[in-house]
Amino acid sequence: MKLLNRLTFTLIASLLITASFAQETTPTTGQVLDKIVAKVDNYILLESDVQKAYLEAISQNQPGQEAPSRCQVFESLMINKLMVAKAEVDSVIVTDAEVMLQTEQRFNMVLQQFGGDENTLVEAYGKTSDQLKTEIEDVIREQLIVQRMRSQITEGVTVSPNDVRQFFNSIPTDSLPLFTSEATVGQIVVKPEVNPQTKQDLYDRMVQFKKDIAEGRADFADLARRYSEDPGSAANGGNLGFSSRGQMVPEYEGAALLLRQGEISDPVETAYGFHIIQLLEKKDNTYNTRHILMSPKATTADIEKSERFLDSLKTEIEAGRMEFAKAAKDYSDDRSTSDNGGFFTDPSNSSNRLSLRTLEDPSLYFMIDSMEVGDITPPMQFDDPREGKKVRIIYYKAKYPAHRANMNDDYEKLKAAALRKKEDDLLSKWFITAKEDIFIDLDPAYDRCNALAAK
Repeated sequence: MKLLNRLTFTLIASLLITASFAQETTPTTGQVLDKIVAKVDNYILLESDVQKAYLEAISQNQPGQEAPSRCQVFESLMINKLMVAKAEVDSVIVTDAEVMLQTEQRFNMVLQQFGGDENTLVEAYGKTSDQLKTEIEDVIREQLIVQRMRSQITEGVTVSPNDVRQFFNSIPTDSLPLFTSEATVGQIVVKPEVNPQTKQDLYDRMVQFKKDIAEGRADFADLARRYSEDPGSAANGGNLGFSSRGQMVPEYEGAALLLRQGEISDPVETAYGFHIIQLLEKKDNTYNTRHILMSPKATTADIEKSERFLDSLKTEIEAGRMEFAKAAKDYSDDRSTSDNGGFFTDPSNSSNRLSLRTLEDPSLYFMIDSMEVGDITPPMQFDDPREGKKVRIIYYKAKYPAHRANMNDDYEKLKAAALRKKEDDLLSKWFITAKEDIFIDLDPAYDRCNALAAK
């Protein structure tokens, strides 16, 4: 694929992986006359797919940067289909559990934008929650397969500081991208410790579930659908499919592998809550299980205890007796940020400097907007879609004005872009070989794009 002569757009496919949920759930304001514009083996690409992806790419375009063309969007979507088709040939698999989990997570992100009110969401899109989830499952599956195929093809690719310097020097000065204002923001999160009595009550309830199943008064799948708090498996009767060794948390895997086929475990505690597990089958180094997950809920007193703890940490940090990064590493329960000193990172380049719109939680954008650099918020409660009520403090460390890309301020972004270019070059070589193995038929309207030409 020909690399665009600008920094932040190297492959539309990578942009679509992070933005496609917005595409799939955006109410349409106009109609596109739909037709099939590409067939790649057993997979099709519709004109409406190209239109939605093109509009999304345009909306993501940064000021001062060249907008992607429709042909570039079409080519990248067609490459996605080729990767999916090749994944089938090469036996690259994405499980139903993975797809369902990501569907639920992304749906919950959008639901938060409607204040958690499903009725408002349904009114906005004219579809039920289940219909919206169903519509995006295929898209998510394709995204996961494309990610896995890309990782497999580009495995081991790295860049050196010299590679980054050469990449930067290859960009004409008048084509250097303009980055919008950015910020460095951190958090320390505490998951309230549930009191022992609440845990014991839930444990006893799950023991009763196991007894009711064993004595024929209840069905495992029915209980999972009614009570399990695992969004990725509950609708499927708790079935997680086959897992390889090391894929599940140690407590879960250890308990599952001790079971005989058909046997149900006593309640097993993990970081996610309590599980009762049934082993369905063992095959080589994999095992197939289903489970019911229920998480003990913190009481008001439990939450207030966490708030007091975070308030004391805030006092120590503001007094200069403790560094924020050390406090986050030592005490934060959010592993996605604690290993980085509590700071959020841009998923595209792992930099601590990020535009606020890249934050997954939209409420943080409005919170930071009302803060001054150096401020730390009081402890605040929030809902984690997976683990329930938590408490956190937010630290607004730094703000950076809009600027043209340069090696001093934007090294991590340039490094990510240089790596992406190297990966794209490798993908181009892969494409030349792969397209010979898969049936591809393009609509004549897109002949001008030369999507099948050697790049």
